[in-house]
Amino acid sequence: MTRTLQIPIDFTMKVEEFVAHNGPKFSYTKVALGKEFFVKSHELLFQQGIKDIEVTMGKWKVAPCFFLQGEKSDIPFDIFSASFYLISRYEEYLPHIKDKFGRFRAEESLAHKNGFLEKPVIDIWAYQFLAELKNRFPDYDYKKRSYQYISTVDVDNAYAYKYKSFVRTVGGFLKDAYQVKIFNLWDRFAVRFNIKKDPFDTFQKIIDFKKELDVRTIFFFLIGDYTSYDTNVSASKSKFKLLIKDMVDYARVGLHPSYYTMKNAEMLKKEKERLEAITNIPVIRSRQHYLRFTLPDTYQKLIDLEIAEDYSMGYASMAGFRASTCTPFYFYDIDFEIQTPLKVFPFAVMDTTLNDYMKLTPKRALGKIRDLKNEVKRVNGVFITLFHNESLSGYQRWRGWSRLYGSMLKIVKG
Repeated sequence: MTRTLQIPIDFTMKVEEFVAHNGPKFSYTKVALGKEFFVKSHELLFQQGIKDIEVTMGKWKVAPCFFLQGEKSDIPFDIFSASFYLISRYEEYLPHIKDKFGRFRAEESLAHKNGFLEKPVIDIWAYQFLAELKNRFPDYDYKKRSYQYISTVDVDNAYAYKYKSFVRTVGGFLKDAYQVKIFNLWDRFAVRFNIKKDPFDTFQKIIDFKKELDVRTIFFFLIGDYTSYDTNVSASKSKFKLLIKDMVDYARVGLHPSYYTMKNAEMLKKEKERLEAITNIPVIRSRQHYLRFTLPDTYQKLIDLEIAEDYSMGYASMAGFRASTCTPFYFYDIDFEIQTPLKVFPFAVMDTTLNDYMKLTPKRALGKIRDLKNEVKRVNGVFITLFHNESLSGYQRWRGWSRLYGSMLKIVKG
């Protein structure tokens, strides 16, 4: 309520205090105390640990809901338990089948199975709840939050061909020659000998958009050691370091922890220190490469390293709201039953999801982005997109996509 509806709240367990309070109030328990605004509670928030809880779907006004509580409650379901179930990612603690990258599958989620993945239902519930409160307490001074947009850019490959090691360059030439990729061979040659600009070097274009449209922009740099999943330029290359330092001057910069950091605290620590050595500022923002994280383990590792903000909360295979909200929230660790200092910024859509997984054309992709933005705008939430510097290149698999980022910014800023 505090973050979404901007309503400060106090709690009391004492009936006499509750009865004596003259301002707006509601009770959250099994049985109403009197004629106050009453929300009947489900058992979830009074439990400890993880249990396999039965979820039966219903509907409240325009939104799907669950944990139905019958007619005696002023709203037909336990909005607090249902919100906690979704935002804590309770279902990700339960046994589930992971995808080939070890991630929780979008297909396994309650939101996907019940058709509300592309709706921030927690925020929708909050505003419907606000309407009920206004009916009951019309004289209270309600504040209104404003819509925000954040552009995040993952830098998995800062350059397609430049500044790669001799071994990787020769290997690339030989692979292209073997597969008879004539255009790739020419591009590789032309970039290496400064005849052409590297196609993935789209950073100035992103910065120009940031300045022109006043876009809050965050770059996440992958600087882990080389693996088959982590193929960026080596962080020891002076030109790559200069690029990162340049971006710090114009935008926020965060860490893009490499593929195997999901379960490797030492590797995560090493990469954080490596980025801090380049930027000379503390790293407080992070997004996992391949969106690989497990709850609560990966988040606990980030907290131990004093990472304050995580931007990994979303799916690779589907667009939408993984935690069913478009409001940044503090991660609640169910293992320890505490709210942690790690603030989670859920993103709604990623360029590779639209292109590689959903197989959309750029025009249809823009329509999907517009639809998601409209969902967020209705509840004055925070709309976060995930793009890669590569997708602005229009190169290879991104042919035809080079203008999408700029077109999107004009839509989402409105």
